[in-house]
Amino acid sequence: MKYLGIELPKPKVAVFGFTGCEGCQLQLANNEQNLKDLFELVEVVDFRLISSDKLGGYDIAFVEGSITTDSDVEALKAIRAQAKLLVATGACACLGGVNNLRERFPLPDAVAEVYGEHKIESGQVRRVADVVPADIELPGCPISKLEFEWLVRQLVMGVEPQFPRYPVCVECKQRINTCVMDMGILCLGPITRAGCNAVCPRNRAGCWGCRGPSEEANYESLVEILREHGFSEAHIAERVSFFNAFSGNQVLPVLE
Repeated sequence: MKYLGIELPKPKVAVFGFTGCEGCQLQLANNEQNLKDLFELVEVVDFRLISSDKLGGYDIAFVEGSITTDSDVEALKAIRAQAKLLVATGACACLGGVNNLRERFPLPDAVAEVYGEHKIESGQVRRVADVVPADIELPGCPISKLEFEWLVRQLVMGVEPQFPRYPVCVECKQRINTCVMDMGILCLGPITRAGCNAVCPRNRAGCWGCRGPSEEANYESLVEILREHGFSEAHIAERVSFFNAFSGNQVLPVLE
């Protein structure tokens, strides 16, 4: 494969899923318009949603989902040992994601509530980086198709990807959106890393923080603004806890 007359390598790529809804993998598989062109840049050797082939020998591994079982840990370590580059893909893999909500409840009670007496292996919800080093984190719930395509092009050309460091609010202002907080909608855009083109605020949903914190996020100011807009401590705590994106920050209200 050549780009501007330069011969480029065609890396072997694998896509794996752990505990999650597979929404990020579906974003890749459903990208019909550009899927053929995109996959001509790489050789897909293992991706269950599009092929039953499991060829191994991959250079780049995209890993979706949080890690919740001992078998997950062993499988992830095996992937890490083989991959030259490991990309944690989506909020579950990067942050713990929605799955981390289960940590609010005693594990035996939570499992019994869902599965009754049927035994099931389950443990603490962990990010990919809690188990093995992740070379790149591609956040979102689900990930952005456009951002994934951009990342693949960067990796193929050997360019170190530079993700936005500024907050979602910047992208909102660039699109001349009306601030959803003026509409009475709670939004974490001021402290969440951009790169999603402000898709949730643009659709009047408010930001939920699925991309994790932006650089130099001003948590104190956000809490003050949310309180001034009449949002309760419980409402704020519920939102900031949803994706486990801001865990460990002592300034934000904590959901009891």
